[in-house]
Formats: sequence, structure tokens, C-alpha cells
Amino acid sequence: MNEHNGERKRVLLLLSPATYRAGAFQQAAEKLGLEVAQGVDMAEELAAHWRVPLALRFADPDAAVATVLEYAREHPLDAVLSVDDSATILAARIGEALGLPHNSPDAAVAARDKYEMRRMLAAGHVRVPRFERFPLNADPAQVAQQVEYPCVLKPLRLSGSRGVMRADDAASFIVAWRRLARMLLAEGNRPEHTHILVEAFIPGFEVALEGILTDGALRVLALFDKPDPLDGPFFEETIYVTPSRRPIPVQEAIAARTQQAAAALGLRTGPVHAELRVNDYGAWLVEMAGRSIGGHCSDVLRFGAAMRLEELILRHAVGLDIQGYSRDDHAAGVMMIPIPRGGMLTTVTGVEEARAVPGVDDVRITAKLNQPLVPLPEGASYLGFIFAHGGDPARVEAALRAAHSCLRFNIKPHIPLLATGMV
Repeated sequence: MNEHNGERKRVLLLLSPATYRAGAFQQAAEKLGLEVAQGVDMAEELAAHWRVPLALRFADPDAAVATVLEYAREHPLDAVLSVDDSATILAARIGEALGLPHNSPDAAVAARDKYEMRRMLAAGHVRVPRFERFPLNADPAQVAQQVEYPCVLKPLRLSGSRGVMRADDAASFIVAWRRLARMLLAEGNRPEHTHILVEAFIPGFEVALEGILTDGALRVLALFDKPDPLDGPFFEETIYVTPSRRPIPVQEAIAARTQQAAAALGLRTGPVHAELRVNDYGAWLVEMAGRSIGGHCSDVLRFGAAMRLEELILRHAVGLDIQGYSRDDHAAGVMMIPIPRGGMLTTVTGVEEARAVPGVDDVRITAKLNQPLVPLPEGASYLGFIFAHGGDPARVEAALRAAHSCLRFNIKPHIPLLATGMV
């Protein structure tokens, strides 16, 4: 058991109610003998109903920090972690207020806001595409005449490729702008305070790097290949496979670019998840987040004998040694099952057949039956996840594709009740 002043070390996990990963972190904490406090993004009145002891409003960071400081007076904290993107900035502010290891709030903002990220990368002499942000209430026809093609339009703070669209000419730019504007307005953004990032499209293949920072030094935990091309018009991710099949010098260049980018953003401690593109000009940082990989994807990673990623992160957060733990040697991969079209999911068949594919470890359907499905670029979820392992990455990729081909999703058009005259 890990103790601090005679008590178990306590970690504050900041999470949204819909996160997939609370259970994995809780299990890892129990294995390490840590006490977990969960700070959930929830109104107090709902927290009382759901028996959530520490309700925080992530949208009101001043109040959330004050609440945590009051909590910490009676329940001392040894570390604070954000489970997903929603609270990375809040985690930095809490860590700063409590004197715990933390990234600076400015660094957390840069890793959360795509424009600030590009600006700070450029200032740190990290290769970035041409970029500019425009106010949402600008005339898209006029903006379309100011940019070069192909380009990519991005919301500043949405994650998971939501709202990210490619435009190859002025006509497709205007269509994409208006579609993204509808998304942002539907989520309550005020047009006079909202911007759209436009940047040059980066050709090349894409990878994802999972790492952890200690005093600014990057340790690569895993490098994932993304074998499906991500060239637009949308950028829905599907298959991740590790270890990478890219040549070692290319992998080293990817790691070096990630280290350079983390330094430019000011990230110094804790997990990082980076997306990069590589072409004849080298490695380009697409995104970097000050948290670990999302969804159920971390389930494919094991360190040492059987340590999960969440345990490694918690060990690092409370100051325990992680140097002796490296990713095990077998190839592994995950497929995030994309939503092919919008509608109502009524049935799913072929799951057991998919699980029986050699090399497949599990198939988890996370989409709920009789609930509407929203694909990218507006959507924020997947139909589920397929997990596989094998002797080499090529076999893992083949197993994932074979399992996916077994699945059948019946998606009926979704007709809102108001559209039918029903109430």
C-alpha cells in the first residue's frame, strides 16, 4: 500500500459523466492501493441524486478550483489527472493551486485550443502548415477567396475529428464552413465569440503516439500506425495498430518531433497523445493532447507482465517508478467501428462470428439500440470497438478487418417526432 503521512495516497480524477475510462482508472488505483476521488462534471442537484461526492462544473473553473481546495483541506491530494480533454485545463489549474506536479495552465490551453497550439508551435520553430483563424460570423464566400487549397477547416476546441472537414475549392469551402457553423451554433457558441481555424492540408500517412512526460522529457509508450488513409473530406479514425511498421529512422523522427512540440507548448508532465502526419518534408504535428488515448483504445496496451496504461499513468502521477515497465512485444490493434450513416440503430448481428476470427480478443458494441446515431463530422461516438493481437502488425490489421466484415448494423432512418406531427 502506498502511504502519505500515514494515509493512502489520494488521486483526484476529473471526468465527464459519459467517459468510458473511469472504471479502468478505478481498478488501477485499487491495484496500486491508491484512494481515488472522482471530480465529475455535474450540477450539484444532479450530483445529490446520483450520489456523486465531488461535483464540479468544468465550465466554471474558478468555482471548481475553489471546491477542490476546500475538499483538499480535509482530504489531502497527491495528484490530479484529467481522464479526457474536457478537464485538462482545470487539472492544470488545480495542480498549480495545490502545488502538485502539473502542466502550466497556458500549456494546457495550448494543447486544447487548436489555434493556440498552432501559434505556439510556430513560435517554437516546430514545422506547421499555413494557418489562420476567422470569426464565425465572417462571410464564408469572402474567406474562401483568401485561403489556398486544399485546406482543412477545424473548430478550435472539439476533439475526436469532430467538425474537421477538407475543402478543395471555394465551393466546397463554403459548404464546409456553413456546416461547421451550424454545428457550433447548435452547441451554444456565440458567433461573435467563436472562430474557425483554416489550415493547409498536410498530405502523407498518419500515426498516433502515446507517451508520458517527466520533467519535460518524453518517453514513447507506443506508436500506432493508422493504415486507413485519412485524406478527407472528413477524418474519421478507424484502425490503430502497434508496433509501427515504419522504418526506425522515421519512428525516431516522429518521436523527436513530438518532443519538440511538447517543449514548444510547455507541456512537462503526465500523459500525452499526439497525432502526426509524415511526408517527404518530415513529421508534422497535427494534434497533441495533455491526456492519454481516448475511448477503449487503451485496452490494447500492456506494460511489463500485465500492467495497463491507466496503472502506468497513476504510478507516474504519484511518483512511483515506471522506468522498468515497457510495452510487451506482441502486436496489437483496435478498430473504432465507424458510423456509416445517421439513423436509428435497431439490430446488430455477427458479433459472435466476429469474436471467433483468429486473433480477435473482443468485440464491444457501445452504441445503444433504438437510439439515434450521428456520424462524423457532427457525431462524437463510434458503433463500438474491435480488439486483436497477433504475431505481427499485418496479421492484427487483417484480423480487425475480417471481424468488421462479419458485423451487420441495421440502421433505419431517424424521423424526429415533431416532423411527424407527434408530440
